[in-house]
Amino acid sequence: MSKSILLLVLAFCCINCSSDNTDPTPVPTPTETLYFPPLTGTTWETKTIESLGWKQTAIQPLLDYLELKHSKGFIILVNGRIVMENYFNGHDAATNWYWASAGKTLTATMTGIAQQENLININNKVSQYIGTGWTSIPLAKENLITCKHLLTMTSGLDDTTDDVTPAALTYTADAGTRWAYHNVYVKLQDVIAQASGQSWSTYFNTKLRDKIGMNGTWFTSGNNIVYSSTTRSMARFGLLMYNKGKWENDVILNESYFNEATNTSQNINLGYGYLWWINGKSSYHLPQSQITFQGSIIPSAPNDMFMALGKNDQKIYVVPSKKMVVIRMGDAADNVNLALSDFDDMLWTKISALYQ
Repeated sequence: MSKSILLLVLAFCCINCSSDNTDPTPVPTPTETLYFPPLTGTTWETKTIESLGWKQTAIQPLLDYLELKHSKGFIILVNGRIVMENYFNGHDAATNWYWASAGKTLTATMTGIAQQENLININNKVSQYIGTGWTSIPLAKENLITCKHLLTMTSGLDDTTDDVTPAALTYTADAGTRWAYHNVYVKLQDVIAQASGQSWSTYFNTKLRDKIGMNGTWFTSGNNIVYSSTTRSMARFGLLMYNKGKWENDVILNESYFNEATNTSQNINLGYGYLWWINGKSSYHLPQSQITFQGSIIPSAPNDMFMALGKNDQKIYVVPSKKMVVIRMGDAADNVNLALSDFDDMLWTKISALYQ
């Protein structure tokens, strides 16, 4: 009896072993890699709305709104791939358009690059690099102003004019005690040029533009130095920032500085980093205002979004939680505005309708 039982047990084990060997091992679903377009040419991988499980019915209302609001170029990237790319009002993929103040984030990025190359330290005073007398305020007050104060809009200088000549840069408050949106950030370009021994454009082209395959040039407009490029070049920069300063395996901007730049940088305007706007904070300030507004800057958009916002609704939106970069170029959606407008909230209502 015991021998029979033993044989049955052995037979059962053999059957089970045979069964285990023939069952296929579950294959894990591969994670989609982050895509980067080649540095040259027009190749750029795409991804369909259907493959994302997004709503087809939400596409046309979004496109209608973009065209109605004087848009010229619009791109959505997901994981680096183009999901939507649309042009309006005579604009096309080869046409350059100005970034306006959205280009401030290029200066913020270049400042980080100059620091990681040990050319500057953002905690040093501005006058260390461009000499004293760059403002008309007392020397003791001027020497309080660091490069970081320019990055965070807390220089304390009068913000009623975009003029950045010494005569126009007058005292309002000690550096670090007042947030005010001001064109004086452009002095960082002088700091970098002086520290690098190169022109601003040359250093920019070598260290950033050419390394990620952007096109474009800087031009002077009144008191401002403005960048102009194609919509896809703006998207390339957004993709670099989505990947925390890395282009594929090439570290353009170190992640430590990137994290500082895209998070609250001071305790006055919680919605501001290093020339980047930050969504999802409990309060924020707007240009030309000392009022503290409660709540998120763009309530209809994801809370983890950070943004480059320019005059007349030039936009770079980066949303890590959605693996998204969204670009909008064009004329002002409504009236002329400096950076943020009602357009942002309505646009995000229509964008989020795609995936909600």
